[in-house]
Amino acid sequence: MAMVKMSPDVFSCSDDQGNMDIEIDLPGVEKESIEFKMVEDGFFIRAKREETGVEYVGTYAFCCPVIPEKAVAKYSNGKLIVTAPYREAPDTVDIKID
Repeated sequence: MAMVKMSPDVFSCSDDQGNMDIEIDLPGVEKESIEFKMVEDGFFIRAKREETGVEYVGTYAFCCPVIPEKAVAKYSNGKLIVTAPYREAPDTVDIKID
């Protein structure tokens, strides 16, 4: 059976502690078949549901950078929940306009 590739449903929001929370729906997927990689400006997900021939795959960009080394992920009941702190913005510099 050929694998059918689908984009998973992805939801994200900010919490009150300065973190980005990401929720990814992966119904029927075993935790061991999830591949999740994050960089400061986005993430990649691949997860296979072997018995149905479905592969969830996608690459997503963030509007604000995060600190991927401090991200925490939990998987339960078909939902992958990832929390990553936002990277602090560098100080802005006023530029003189001639």
